[in-house]
Amino acid sequence: MRTYCKNPEAVSRLTPEQYRVTQEDGTERPFQNEYWDNKEPGLYVEVVSGEPLFASADKFDSGTGWPSFTKPLAPANVVEIVDRSHGMTRTEVRSKHGDSHLGHLFSDGPRDKGGLRYCMNSASLRFVHRDQLESEGYGEYLKLFSQET
Repeated sequence: MRTYCKNPEAVSRLTPEQYRVTQEDGTERPFQNEYWDNKEPGLYVEVVSGEPLFASADKFDSGTGWPSFTKPLAPANVVEIVDRSHGMTRTEVRSKHGDSHLGHLFSDGPRDKGGLRYCMNSASLRFVHRDQLESEGYGEYLKLFSQET
């Protein structure tokens, strides 16, 4: 088990589930996590570092019970690592700056959007609603969203 702690203060504020997922490479239960069916407009940011990771416009219902995205908002904020745990080879997705475990990348996403599925754990994310982007310091991303819901 790997333990990462680039920002001890931020890590100390995590819930036990957020810590297990982000710092101990855990996986939360499908269909029993905060964002698997969230359809609100906004950004998904990394729970430890706050770095922007995914936009709601790229979220889709994969039927897996975890939030799934076709692409990262800022590819430079995600790191892909070969994961050979659990007797299989997968691609782990970690945050660049927080170095938190986010989830895994699969090639069974929507074909018309590139075929990728970034299958993330809600516990590794914090959702910032479109209406809160400016006040939370993510105003530069407002241009991604129309004012229609």
